[in-house]
Amino acid sequence: MGNPYIKICGLTKEKEAEFINENGVEFVGNVLFFEKSHRCVSIEQAKRIHRELDDAIKKVAVVVSPTIDELSQIADAGFDLVQIHGSLPSFDSLKELGIGVLRAWNGTGMEAETDLFAQPFCAGCLLDAATPGSGKSYDPKLYEAMRSFVRAHDPKADGRLMFLAGGLTPDNVSDVIKRVSPAGVDISSGVELADKSGKDPEAIRRFVRAVREKS
Repeated sequence: MGNPYIKICGLTKEKEAEFINENGVEFVGNVLFFEKSHRCVSIEQAKRIHRELDDAIKKVAVVVSPTIDELSQIADAGFDLVQIHGSLPSFDSLKELGIGVLRAWNGTGMEAETDLFAQPFCAGCLLDAATPGSGKSYDPKLYEAMRSFVRAHDPKADGRLMFLAGGLTPDNVSDVIKRVSPAGVDISSGVELADKSGKDPEAIRRFVRAVREKS
């Protein structure tokens, strides 16, 4: 298999862009409009982080049940993708945004969204733990179920972004790749400093190395 995509989620500081640039990470995520998360940043802070990133890195806005106004702010801020947890706005409103939608599931709700993959804005999907951002473990059986579901309903399935998240760490990601062969891996808690004050550059290096060596 080729290299899985790597997404580092929950960036909160401009200096963390350096950790991303030097490790060849393809995607970064910023949590927006969700004050319950200690990783939540403002649009302006996200834009400051983005200015420090290499141009090739895709920027993902991570939101929960967003309003149309919030999505418009995200599109205006120059994000490449929006990762939507919770409820989706109408397809018509998503079409007007002009950026791709990465649909997040926690093992439920897939069956109700069989029409999603027919939409031009659908960039792919992500399977997270039951509580996103908690660091709780992924479920390999659910990831396989999601992949099977997407392939059954989407003729372009092999070209979609399909990420696995939830409880990944530098120490377990090699085994995850061996067992599940995900198209992409997404990590946040697993590369944070012990006090949750930001990302740990050494943990990011170890995670990326483990993904690349196993691919």
